[in-house]
Amino acid sequence: MKRIFLSAGVGVALVIAGAGLAQQTPQTKTFPLPNQTYIHDVAPGPAGQVFWTAQSDGKLGILDSKTGANKFVALGPDSAPHGVITGKDGKAWIADGGQNAIVSYDPKTEKVAVYKLPGDTGYTNLNTPTEDGDGNIWFTGQNGWYGRLDVKAGKVNVWKAPKGRGAYGMTTTPDGNVWFVSLANSYLAQVDRKTGEAKVIEPSVPGTGTRRVWSDSKGDLWISEWSGGHIAKYSPKTGQWARYEIPGQPRANLYAVYVDNKDVVWVSNWSDNKIWSFDPKTEKFTSVAHTKPGADVRQIHGTNGAVYIPESGNASVMVINTGAQS
Repeated sequence: MKRIFLSAGVGVALVIAGAGLAQQTPQTKTFPLPNQTYIHDVAPGPAGQVFWTAQSDGKLGILDSKTGANKFVALGPDSAPHGVITGKDGKAWIADGGQNAIVSYDPKTEKVAVYKLPGDTGYTNLNTPTEDGDGNIWFTGQNGWYGRLDVKAGKVNVWKAPKGRGAYGMTTTPDGNVWFVSLANSYLAQVDRKTGEAKVIEPSVPGTGTRRVWSDSKGDLWISEWSGGHIAKYSPKTGQWARYEIPGQPRANLYAVYVDNKDVVWVSNWSDNKIWSFDPKTEKFTSVAHTKPGADVRQIHGTNGAVYIPESGNASVMVINTGAQS
């Protein structure tokens, strides 16, 4: 495994070091879904439930991870939900490309609310939501947009993404600030949550297809490279980059990235039909194979002791038991 440290400046220094591959494979359980609803993203809900977006059906799915039962919530006419998160308010917040809107579902009242984007944005191709430190919902649109829903006011504002198309993965750091990556233009951007301005931070290796991004507990940002075959890491405190190559997978297509409560990094690799975890402390990788080929895993999420894997190609949710941590 190659560990590559990259400075943020023009000069690039490479340091190659060996690292082992962990041998212990975590326990898994797979929940088949009731029909081919094209599951996209997942998020932990209340009381062991898992929110998931049924993109082709225009619904929010709710999986009971104890029983395997599912129920569905219709989100609105022409709905095609993509990303989903659970807010601090307990609601599911959904980026709905079909409705060109941010949609919320309150499990307590079972009410759905739809917040339309301004009409002049056209088809935004909404992708990933995140909640900032003020309780507002930010989102990306692959057609060259990002925006914010002021939850209290119920108002949506949008901004054109730097360099046009590609705004994709989005995350919030522990300080409440928002970051996103561009798949088409391969950059990381920091959003000023007061003004909406986005500051581009160029990776030292261009053209890697930065697809999804997730913050760890220290505020470091972990990025899945769709074209570059590495997990990238950016430290806002130092301005330095590092990249970690998936073992034996120089042509890895990494779709999702998720950092769990132990700061272990999880990525989905479409090339070998596996989930890979990376422990930054030991620099060891572990892989978990899917039970069927072509799992095509979208955005991973999880909770204390469990990682949720949405297998869009297999119409199922795989749960990886990581062991609870108090």
